[in-house]
Amino acid sequence: MKRVAAAVFCLALSSTPVFAWNNYGHMAVAALAWDNLSDKPEIQAKITALLKLNPLYSTWTAGVPEDIQDKVGFMKAATWPDIIKGDGQHIADGAPGSNGNRPAGTPDDSRNIGYIDNFMHKYWHFIDEPFSPDHVSPLPQPEKPNAQTQIAAFRKTLSDPSVDEKIRSYDLTWLLHLVGDVHQPLHATSRFTQALPAGDNGGNDVKIKCGTHTQVSCHAGALHSFWDDVLGPSSATPEAVIDGQADFPDPDPALAAIADEKAWIKESFDKAKAVAYAQPIGAANKPFTLTKHYKDQAFLTAQERVSLAGARLANLLAEALK
Repeated sequence: MKRVAAAVFCLALSSTPVFAWNNYGHMAVAALAWDNLSDKPEIQAKITALLKLNPLYSTWTAGVPEDIQDKVGFMKAATWPDIIKGDGQHIADGAPGSNGNRPAGTPDDSRNIGYIDNFMHKYWHFIDEPFSPDHVSPLPQPEKPNAQTQIAAFRKTLSDPSVDEKIRSYDLTWLLHLVGDVHQPLHATSRFTQALPAGDNGGNDVKIKCGTHTQVSCHAGALHSFWDDVLGPSSATPEAVIDGQADFPDPDPALAAIADEKAWIKESFDKAKAVAYAQPIGAANKPFTLTKHYKDQAFLTAQERVSLAGARLANLLAEALK
């Protein structure tokens, strides 16, 4: 609880439904993973060599003290798949009218050509496992490709040293991000209700009020945005995230050892139902006012998920690059 007052109180949350964990969350996953690899300097060296092929790497590490330069480059790389959503160089591809959030149903959806790819591939960031608390049916199954299919594909490519290094660098960068994404509960589901029979887009269509009557405040307009930003401000520097690492709980070793991305997604799906959609979030199509208890539980759950993501990412990379 010791970061609740410090981090949650000062949140400046966006209502724009664009990201999974904001920059703070993704950098935290990467920072924890990097330190979990501290006893494997040969793996860290392979990671850094690959990430240096990212076109932004030199800007991420410019002026950074040498002793944390590789770690900061790794942390910033974890945010790259979100950076390209607003860099003016990448296209919001996908199905017409979906703003790039649904695959188009063509081979280009799954193409793996490295940094020459100018598609945003927004639909890689999540998987909409469906559920309905009030018996909407039939429930549509997740479209492919999605976060689950891409994690499996990228870890396979990263493990193959015969693949072009620029493609492996691209896949590594996406893996750093997607492992974090699938540990965000609302990136693993879409809830279907009588009020929202087409689904709530992972909580993006669930309107909230953060409330002013409690000590903890925020400014999110949608449930998904609240969860993206619950750990801290997206504007946080890598150094600030590193300073906050010690406040994340140690993950359960047995859970951290789970290597199957399907199991990670199932966990997030269960957390979404049990925590993200808990009271005061209801099934009606109206704004819900978050309570302090809800915010505190969300914060603790987010810390737990990020800690697990960091440990599992480290294990994945150690196995793929051994």
